[in-house]
This record gives sequence, C-alpha cells and structure tokens, in this order.
Amino acid sequence: MANMPNSEPCASPLELFNSIATQGELVRSLKAGNASKDEIDSAVKMLLSLKMSYKAAMGEDYKADCPPGNPAPTSNHGPDAAEAEEDFVDPWTVQTSSAKGIDYDKLIVRFGSSKIDKELINRIERATGQRPHRFLRRGIFFSHRDMNQVLDAYENKKPFYLYTGRGPSSEAMHVGHLIPFIFTKWLQDVFNVPLVIQMTDDEKYLWKDLTLDQAYGYAVENAKDIIACGFDINKTFIFSDLDYMGMSSGFYKNVVKIQKHVTFNQVKGIFGFTDSDSIGKISFPAIQAAPSFSNSFPQIFQDRTDIQCLIPCAIDQDPYFRMTRDVAPRIGYPKPALLHSTFFPALQGAQTKMSASDPNSSIFLTDTAKQIKTKVNKHAFSGGRDTIEEHRQFGGNCDVDVSFMYLTFFLEDDDKLEQIRKDYTSGAMLTGELKKVLIEVLQPLIAEHQARRKEVTDEIAKEFMTPRELAFDFQ
Repeated sequence: MANMPNSEPCASPLELFNSIATQGELVRSLKAGNASKDEIDSAVKMLLSLKMSYKAAMGEDYKADCPPGNPAPTSNHGPDAAEAEEDFVDPWTVQTSSAKGIDYDKLIVRFGSSKIDKELINRIERATGQRPHRFLRRGIFFSHRDMNQVLDAYENKKPFYLYTGRGPSSEAMHVGHLIPFIFTKWLQDVFNVPLVIQMTDDEKYLWKDLTLDQAYGYAVENAKDIIACGFDINKTFIFSDLDYMGMSSGFYKNVVKIQKHVTFNQVKGIFGFTDSDSIGKISFPAIQAAPSFSNSFPQIFQDRTDIQCLIPCAIDQDPYFRMTRDVAPRIGYPKPALLHSTFFPALQGAQTKMSASDPNSSIFLTDTAKQIKTKVNKHAFSGGRDTIEEHRQFGGNCDVDVSFMYLTFFLEDDDKLEQIRKDYTSGAMLTGELKKVLIEVLQPLIAEHQARRKEVTDEIAKEFMTPRELAFDFQ
C-alpha cells in the first residue's frame, strides 16, 4: 500500500495482480538500465507493498502464473481487503488513510493480541501499589500478550526482566522515540527489575545506506538520549548488536538456535522478505528475538533460562515477537510477554509518517524553545474550523487534532486534559489557545531532557554499555 494513491483505496485482486506485474517490469527495466539505487529501492518497496496488499486481499502469495480467478468467491474477503488497504503496519511501514490514525481495535484482532482493559490496569495498580502511568490510563499502551502471566509470577515473588530497543538510523531522535522509554523507565521503577536495551545498529546497516562505523556511532549517541530518560545504571544494560554479539557466546548461541527453528518461508510470510533481500536481512529477526531469553545475558542472569521477559514496544514491532513466541517453546524457553503502544502522530497529522529526514514532521530532542513554538504553530495539524465564528459554533475535533493528541502523551493532569477536550470540542477554546498549551508543556519537557543529556558523558554511556552484573532481588 506504500505510496498507493488514496483515490483508489479498494483495488480489486485482479487490479492488484496487474499492478504487481507492471511494477515488476518497471523494477527489472530500472535494474537493467542501471538506474540510481534510490530509484530502484523505491520501486522495489512499492512492489513489496503491492504484493502484501494482494496477500491481505487473497489470503495467499502472489504467483506470476496464477491470476486471481473469478473475483466473486473473494467477495467475503471484502471488508478485510478494504481494511488491509486502509491500515498497513509492519516493522518498516505504518500507513493509514484515516486522519484519526490507525484503527487499533482492528489491529488487535488482526495481530491476535489482547486489549489492555480496566481490569488489567487495576491489577497492575494492586501489584505495584502505584498509580498506573498516564500511558496506561489513556490507552497509549493498549494491547498486550501474557501480561497476566508476568503479574502472576511477580505476585509469587518470581523474577522477570524488561527488554526494549531502538533502531539507531540517525543521530536525531524525536519525542515520539521517547514513548517506549518513558514507559519502560516507569515499569523499571515500579517493579524494580533489570532492563536490557538493544541498539540494532546491525539492522540499520543492513537496511539503510550507512557504514558500520556510522551505525555504531548513532547507537552510542542515541544511547545517551535514552540514558537521559533517567534509567538506573545499576539495573540497566544497553548494548549495540555490533559490539555485544561478538563478545557474548550466550547471545550468539541463542541467535543460532532461533535461526535453526525458523524457515525462510516463515520469515517471508511474517516480514514480506523477497528473493532479492540480502541474507543479512533475512537472518536479522533472530537477533532481535535473542534478548527475549535470559541466558543471552550470562553476566546478568548466569545460565538461567527460566526468567520471563516483558517487552514494551510500539505495535509495529510485534511481528518479530510473534515469531519469537512461536520458537520459544521449541527451544525450551518461556515465551516473552509484550505491552504494545500506539504510534506517535506526525505534526502534519496521524495519517502521515514522521521522518527523521523531515525536520518539520516532528519535535526533535535537539529543538530550541523557539523551534518548538514555530513548529507547533505552523505545522501541527488542526481539528479546528475554518473561521473563528464556525469554530465557536461547531467546536473543534480532538480526534484529528495533533496538538490535542500530543497532550494525551505529555500532559500528566487527567482533569486538565479532560477540561481542554471539553472546551475545544464545544468551541470555547480556539486552536491557537490549544497550541499554546501544548507549547508550554513541550518547551520545559525538551529543555529538561537536553539538560540531562548534557550530563551524559562518553564515560557514562560506556558504563551503561559494558556487560556487567546488575542489581536485583531475584531468589
């Protein structure tokens, strides 16, 4: 669905089939004509997304010699096909044509996870004795796998550990990148458990046009931003794949075990890999899976294989861990549990993607107070009306207003947020006033982050990134 024109959201299977054939021809002619790498990459990406749309509509892979027959029998795929066209989510692409963003209830059904309901939130509160984080209260972390199992273990004084990560594709991180880390920091504090953070610099080297040194350099710089979120050095190990894999036999042994138990056919089905993808990409999912198993970190857990892992991440990373959960019992390990977050919307609206290469698509952690103000005022998509009179009469739409969405992430006070929602929806509050509230929340938040980031020296980063024992109260 990538780059497919919005004007034809529901192409028939036959149209998709013909589009794939045409796109395939284009890719071949570009390669034969020595076109630029970017041009070829873009055409290949389009071809892949067409094939995935076809698979979603037909329930089977595209085969060049096998056009879809009479479309009539697929009519019962109708709603699904339309859905697959509407929202497309995988670890590299997130797309929707709705200004409200992705339909997360449909995604839960499609991915087969469970909704985080009031009952689970109350249970987390009882287990920790702490008020649930605003991301839980507001449905920003909205879906889970096996969280009840983690709580069962915790209540019985059994250990677990946290694992999350970051793909360091550039030096610049934006506020959206902080969401999993803000929440993971809270989990670490309330459960008092160790945490491992994987920097997938190897992945970025394989997928992006970077040198190994650049990818590793970004991993270290991004690690400093992550450390600035306030993680406890005695309970946190941050590692670069390029660095750690070569020095940890426990980690590499698990990578190989996973690789042995996942077929090429499976990863093609899960990730959409094709015959033209490098073998590095095809084998990479095993590397993202390995930290889910405690004996990948012998310096922390010795040779224990029974310590369950809890992974807070954005839901686009779920395919990696569906694969991991499928493999775990076959290699004698517990399945990792997951907590999934929604996506952080771009300033231009929830249906556009934030991009580190477009400075106006988000608020970056390096932005000055003035830049934040300008970006919010100039670029934040508004749910307001065209004129003040209309806005006063009909009110604004919080469901599509990016400033309001950002406040749901960053404004701690529930009552204040609800008052803003009411005032904006009724027309009592204007878009300019709503943006002003957001600017006043973001400016100190970013300034404080920058001050903490300044304190993180190369030495501190190195300490966090050195394999070592961590402090915890496991039996």
